[in-house]
Amino acid sequence: MDLKFGDIQETALITLAIRASETARSNARIRDPKAKEIIDALGVDVSKFDPFLSHEGVVARTIMFRDELKRLLRRYPEAVCINLGCGFDDKFSQVDNGKLTWFDVDLPDQIAVRRKVYEDRERCTMMDGDALDGAWTKNIPRADMYLIVMEGVMEYFSKKQVKTCLNMLCDSFPHGYLLVELHSPFLEKHGSHHDAVRHTNASFGWGTKSGREYLALEPRLKYLSEKSYNEEMKKYSIRGKLFALIGKNINNRLAVFRW
Repeated sequence: MDLKFGDIQETALITLAIRASETARSNARIRDPKAKEIIDALGVDVSKFDPFLSHEGVVARTIMFRDELKRLLRRYPEAVCINLGCGFDDKFSQVDNGKLTWFDVDLPDQIAVRRKVYEDRERCTMMDGDALDGAWTKNIPRADMYLIVMEGVMEYFSKKQVKTCLNMLCDSFPHGYLLVELHSPFLEKHGSHHDAVRHTNASFGWGTKSGREYLALEPRLKYLSEKSYNEEMKKYSIRGKLFALIGKNINNRLAVFRW
């Protein structure tokens, strides 16, 4: 694997390190062999990117996004799915039903690095694309339904950028679902204290108290549901339960919209 430490954005390293270390556990709740392969190939200590709360949060969101996608795919088995801002995520392997069509989309430099690790597969294609510019959407085939996944992306956008992205999606696709990770105003203000992100140069953007705040930016959207990662995290440990109580309105959420 021709991959160097500097090839990977630090925020992508966080999720990679966590998915790799969880995969290595005998009682792993999620399995991502490719993440473990990448971390092993890098041969560097990434333990600072894998503190307890971030670990549990990434595991929780992986499970929640997977389960919501599977639920929608039972209703729309031949949907076109787009993992926008995919990084090194491999959701296709988690949810493939043999009928869907999948696109992993990210900025050209990220896709170039991703191609060192992944190859295009049947019904799963990598594509250069910007979440703030819809030019790439012209290369997406027409479909009866589009499922857009944005995990670990919007929290780094300003309010203006979030609006640009939402407008672009609704302009580019006649209808679809958006599964998006949201974060709180607290994290926007205090992101420098985040247990993993503080080890990177990244900073959090616009935070929301509710996904309903998106509706003012893009009136075509319909708000369907919103669920805190606490709901999954509290299932597994006392510390997870305590954080769900103490950080009730702080943790990130999975929100689902339709247009």
